[in-house]
Amino acid sequence: MITGMTYALGQGTGPLKGIKVVEIAGIGPGPHAATILADLGADVIRVEKPGGAASAGPRKTDLLTRGRPSVAMDLKNPAALEALLDLIAEADVLIEGMRPGVTERLGIGPDQCLARNPQLVYGRMTGWGQDGPLAQSAGHDMNYISIAGVLHGLGQDPGRPHFPSNLVGDFGGGSTYLVIGVLAALLEARTSGQGQVVDAAIVDGAAHLNLMWAAMLAGGFGQERRSANLLDGGIPYYDLYETADGKHMSVGSLEPQFYEELVQRLGIADRVPDRHDFSTLGELRDILTETFKQRTQAEWAEIFDGSDACCAPVLPLTEAAEHPHMKARGVYVEHDGLLQPAPAPRFSRTEATLSTGPSKPGAGTRAVLEAWGVPDVEKLLESGAAVQG
Repeated sequence: MITGMTYALGQGTGPLKGIKVVEIAGIGPGPHAATILADLGADVIRVEKPGGAASAGPRKTDLLTRGRPSVAMDLKNPAALEALLDLIAEADVLIEGMRPGVTERLGIGPDQCLARNPQLVYGRMTGWGQDGPLAQSAGHDMNYISIAGVLHGLGQDPGRPHFPSNLVGDFGGGSTYLVIGVLAALLEARTSGQGQVVDAAIVDGAAHLNLMWAAMLAGGFGQERRSANLLDGGIPYYDLYETADGKHMSVGSLEPQFYEELVQRLGIADRVPDRHDFSTLGELRDILTETFKQRTQAEWAEIFDGSDACCAPVLPLTEAAEHPHMKARGVYVEHDGLLQPAPAPRFSRTEATLSTGPSKPGAGTRAVLEAWGVPDVEKLLESGAAVQG
C-alpha cells in the first residue's frame, strides 16, 4: 500500500496485477484512463511537475488521481529525464496526453522510449489525433464531438444541441478507447515481443461510439434532426417527463410489451391512441405529460419499481448512491471519506482494486524511484531533478 512514505509493487488485486504503467500527468481523459488501469490492478505511477499538475478541484478530492502514487520530477532537468527513461525501461505501458510533438521535444517520444524498452505500449491521448489539419490546435470535449458529427444530434431541443458535460468526448471517446487500445496492444506484445504506439483521439472514439446512429442513417431510419428519431425524444415513449414535484422520470418503453405495461401502470391504457399511428404522437405525448405531472417522482418510482415498463426516476449522483439497486451492487462507495464510483467492470476471480485515494503531488517520489530501481535517488532529490512532496 502507498502511505506517502512507503510503496510496494504488486499491490493490485485486479486482472492487470503485475502490469506497470507510467502516466505523464495531464487532465481529463489521460488521468481517467490511468485510474481505470489502476482500478483493474495495474501498478500505475503518476509523474508530474513539482507542485502538481492541473487538477479537478482540490487534490484531496480529485478522484481522477486515485489508486496510484505521485512522483514529482522537473522534466526540464536532464537528470530527471534520464530517471524517467529508467522508469519507462521497467514499464509495460506509458500514457501521455500532450500535444503532438511535445514528448519528442522533451526527449521521451515514442522513438526514444521504444529504444529503451522495445516491448513498451506507448499510449497517446489527444483530442484531434497525432496528425491531420487540426492536430496542433487547442480544443475541448464539445469541440471534438462537434467535428465528429456527434454533438449535432444530442438533446431534445430542435433549435439547438445540448452537450452532456464531457462524458461523450473525454471519457467515452477518449479514455475508454485509450484503455481498449492499450489492452489490445499489451496482448499483441505478449505474442510478438514488440511494443507499439496507440494513437487514441477523441474524434476517432466519439465517431466510433456513434456507430449505431451511422447504421440507422445508412438504413434510412434516421433523420439528421434533433427530437425526430427513435432514441432522441422523437417518439413519446422514449423521453423524459416532469413529475408533480418538478423532478423527472425516464421512459424507454420501446418494445410493445414494455409499452403495454407502461400505460397499464399509468392508468391510461383505455385512452391512449395507437402508438403506431404517427399522426397521433402529439396526442400521446400530451397524455403522458399530463399524467406524469399528477404524482411525485417518489410515487411514480414506487409504482414502476421492479416492473418491465422501462420507467425509472432521474436521480442526481448523491441520490443515485442511495438507490436500493445501486446500494445492493455497491456501485457507489465511500472510501477515504469520499463518495465515489467503485471500479468497473466486475470479475469473478480477480476482483478489481480500490486502494488509495488521491495522492499528494510528489508524496511517493522517493519510495517509487527506489522501488522501481532508479539509481542515485538521493542525488536526484538533492539536485531538485526529483522532489519529495
